[in-house]
Parts: sequence; structure tokens; C-alpha cells
Amino acid sequence: MAKNEALSPNPTTSHFQLLCSAFSTLLILAGITALVLYLIYRPSRPHFTVLGAAIYHLNKTTLAAPAIAISSSMQFTVAIHNPNSRASVQLDKLCAYLSYRDEPITPSSSLPSLYEEAGGTVVVSPVFGADIVPVSAEVEGELMNDESYGVVALQLVIMGRVSYRPGPFRSGLVGLYVKCDVLVGLKKGTAGQVPLLAQPYCIVHA
Repeated sequence: MAKNEALSPNPTTSHFQLLCSAFSTLLILAGITALVLYLIYRPSRPHFTVLGAAIYHLNKTTLAAPAIAISSSMQFTVAIHNPNSRASVQLDKLCAYLSYRDEPITPSSSLPSLYEEAGGTVVVSPVFGADIVPVSAEVEGELMNDESYGVVALQLVIMGRVSYRPGPFRSGLVGLYVKCDVLVGLKKGTAGQVPLLAQPYCIVHA
């Protein structure tokens, strides 16, 4: 009798194994569902394209010796495209500035919050200038030399936060950093729209 009881299955063990099997199946199904939803709704970083630039003045300004600063008035037009056809994008806390050789030459300019539907495009035209910006003597000298030559390489920097709304879901806010290399034709005395000498290239980190 004792031998038969030893060979018979333990009901508690059977129930535990059944629960483990069911739980494992649910985990696999949940993982497959999450993967399918990600492949369908996966967010894509927004694309930034510089469409045009207007430079009204870009001059050296002398502060208390030996400090040097740049006085400027500029406006850039930028298209922001959401390449995802299933997820919308929310852009918040946006600001932009221009730099030369990785040194800011304009104050930061705030941009409004933007909401883009799936596959949508928004165009913004931030204005830069108003205040002078201290720079190093090296940057001032090289910038003035490039301006006299007629070709100036600038970097447009845009920072902020972005969240994605894939279908019924919404991601948390993540940092956004965009840097666009812009080569413009600019000569002393020029005021207004300036030509883009090459296709601007923008790198997006989000």
C-alpha cells in the first residue's frame, strides 16, 4: 500500500506545474503581442531640414577690452517631419541657437511646443540675435575671415524634449538634440536671404 502511494502523482505538484505552464504561456503571448505592437507602432525620430537662411547682420562688437563679442540678427527656416505613418510626435521645451566652430554666436531662442500627426510636417522660422554674445578671439577672427571670403559654415542647434504617441500608447519624454551643419554664402554688406551652398545635414539624437 505504501508502495502504491509513492508511485501515485502528487496533486499539489501537478497543480503547481500546471500553473507554471499557464504562466509561461501567458508570458510568451504577452511578449509576442508587445513585439507585434512595437513593429506596427514603433516611433521614428523626427527629421529636420534647413530650408533657408536670412542674415541681416553678423558683426564683431568690442566689449570692455580685451573682451570680444558677436552681434547678429538672423532667421532660419526649418522643416520638421514625422516619418512615422502610425505614431504622432509631441515636441516640448524647444530652444535653438547658432554656433560657429562649436562656440555659440547667438543667444538661445525659444520655440513653441509642436504636435505632429503621423506623417506630418511642421515648418518653423526661429529668429536669432538681439543680444551680443561673448566669443573667443580665435572664433571672432576666423568668422570674420570666412565672412570676407564669402563662405561661412554655421551650426544650427535645436534642443528640447520629445514624446511619441504610437496608436493608443504614449511614451515618456526623452531629450532631443539636433545639430545641422549649414554652409551659407555670406559677404560683408549682405543683408537678407543668403544662399545655402550645400544641402544642410542634420543629426538627430532622441
